[in-house]
Amino acid sequence: MDIIKVKNKQQKDDAFYVRRVVFVEEQQVPLEIEIDEFDDSAIHFVGYEGKQPVAASRLRFVHGFGKLERICVLKDYRGQSLGKQIIDSMEEVIRDYAYDKAKLNAQTQAESFYESLGYVTISDTFMDAGIPHVTMVKKL
Repeated sequence: MDIIKVKNKQQKDDAFYVRRVVFVEEQQVPLEIEIDEFDDSAIHFVGYEGKQPVAASRLRFVHGFGKLERICVLKDYRGQSLGKQIIDSMEEVIRDYAYDKAKLNAQTQAESFYESLGYVTISDTFMDAGIPHVTMVKKL
């Protein structure tokens, strides 16, 4: 997979396409929650297999952390380490910005995946968009 740090409108549209398919269509998150006020200032990533966008995420810097958000992979491409690849790219950008801590709010069904990448759960379960989540952190 080729991972691009979004630089133009087409790449951002491709990232939003993947997010809409995964979060809005598959997980039934309302579009007005999925696309929010932070999208204008976030760093976006999109992963391509050939010319097909298949993964996406966004990164913000909040309270001393690089905050990984909206990490998703299209259903037909899961199980191929694409999620790990996009997270590795995000962590590299966090380090490039001279931060040494990453944070994310993980859906509980993905908690073990993030643990396998070195993230540690620091919160109780909470609901976000009707889906149970936990907050996780990692020292980079």
